[in-house]
Amino acid sequence: METAESHVQLAEELSGEFTVYLPDRRGRGASGPHGAGYRLRKEVEDLEALITATDAHALFGLSSGAIICLQAALELPTVRKVAIYEPPLSINGSLATDWLPRFDREIEAGNLAEALVIATKATQMFGHALPGWLLKPLVRLMLGDMLRLVPTFHYDVELLIETTDQAQRFAGIEADVLLMGGGRSPAYLKTALDELERLLPDAQRVEFATLNHGGSGNRNRGGNPPLVARELRRFFASTQ
Repeated sequence: METAESHVQLAEELSGEFTVYLPDRRGRGASGPHGAGYRLRKEVEDLEALITATDAHALFGLSSGAIICLQAALELPTVRKVAIYEPPLSINGSLATDWLPRFDREIEAGNLAEALVIATKATQMFGHALPGWLLKPLVRLMLGDMLRLVPTFHYDVELLIETTDQAQRFAGIEADVLLMGGGRSPAYLKTALDELERLLPDAQRVEFATLNHGGSGNRNRGGNPPLVARELRRFFASTQ
């Protein structure tokens, strides 16, 4: 449910010290469709193309984007620093994905609001305690045009499935790592960060007590860009 526009305010906070690139991932914003055979490999290839074109060496990723950044840091020696905000890695069943077929059926039927209710209740992103009959009209009211991004949930879940109980792979990352999370986020996200901290003992860790999974996004999405940017600025400073 994110496009490049979702993090414009964070980019603005960092732009005094850094050149910041905000890519639209496949299926989002100005980018084309996901294409056949979508896998984590394709996302890393896209990111590698951007890194090659810009000579960037530092990455920031949120949620499924954080998984992509972790994999890129593992594969691409040009990545020197990677900051990730709450990658939704499933650790020993901490995050179920068996709801995806129900989600896909609603998408196929054109029921975007119903599909989003299924996804948000399963991932506990917001309103998971509300009954579906009440959550659905709230989703329509709150998101409006953002409903067009609901189908991207399928591809994010594909990344979750591909990396289920595979966190061990990231133990080989040689780049500097900053682990970030919100104190008000679902427990499974903290579980993933705990596991990564165990696997990467030299990683830095920051928790923002008052933020949730949208903490790095624009203010109208519940984020606090200045707070997150302060930690990113400190972490990325030595890349210049």
